[in-house]
Amino acid sequence: MSPPREAREPAARRLTAPLLRAWPLPDPSGGESKEDRGRVLAIGGSVQIPGAVLLAGLAALRAGAGKLQVGTVAEAALPLAIAMPEAKVMGLPGTRNGAIRDLGREATAAAGAAGAVLVGPGMDCTAATRRVVDAALAAASCPVVLDAGALQPAVVRALRRRAGKGASILTPHAGEMAGLLGIDERTIVADAQAIARDHARAWGVVLVLKGPTTTIAAPDGRMWINTAGSVGLGTSGSGDVLAGIIAGLAARGATPEQAAAWGVHLHARAGARLSRRLGLVGFLAREIGDEIPALMQRL
Repeated sequence: MSPPREAREPAARRLTAPLLRAWPLPDPSGGESKEDRGRVLAIGGSVQIPGAVLLAGLAALRAGAGKLQVGTVAEAALPLAIAMPEAKVMGLPGTRNGAIRDLGREATAAAGAAGAVLVGPGMDCTAATRRVVDAALAAASCPVVLDAGALQPAVVRALRRRAGKGASILTPHAGEMAGLLGIDERTIVADAQAIARDHARAWGVVLVLKGPTTTIAAPDGRMWINTAGSVGLGTSGSGDVLAGIIAGLAARGATPEQAAAWGVHLHARAGARLSRRLGLVGFLAREIGDEIPALMQRL
């Protein structure tokens, strides 16, 4: 008789400061220019939600990425470029509803040259978004972080075609994971660790299943859980910031599972610090990223 699955699988490790100190991020001190810390391409936003990709992009820079490029719908590109002088902003073809219609030639080339690509913040789960995600996955030869509107069942089925081109990192909360699997959200919450581990392996991705306890699962069965954080992190734009931190760390050269684990813990610790300073709730997603540089030094 085979032992139960729980006996065969390695136990999940809780993310702590000592664990992460023993798993250090790439050292930036020897770099000679911003190119040494990698380039992030963040694709997202719409006329209705232009700020999501701004939050994600700035978070990638706060995580230490050297260069930031942003692809957003053309109607939002100029105001976004003014709001983000740190980034090159590319206007992408749009739909009549103000969403990104396709990736376009310039952003496709940028995806091929990036150190990490993030797709999905501020985008809806539509056929147009699916085309953008498919194009980014095909063009990129680096880790790709999929968030928000990029988390579609058809996209997941296409991930297997990326073999050898760079890992994918998926960042669903329980509701989005339920949509990916076509099951009830309560089922996800009740068995989050097993579901994350099984589907990270089946899909060949690093899976960040977000919640009060966040589970990070790697394709090889390794798994980490994060229990630190604050209820205040449940605020509009917080997930965009997390996705940006993970992309920034991946661009710097962290492995996909390391970028996910460090990103989740840094995001949680930032929320805890803001809660102590400002109050349990009421801080803004834009304030989370400001905490990240100091936290990376003090872990």
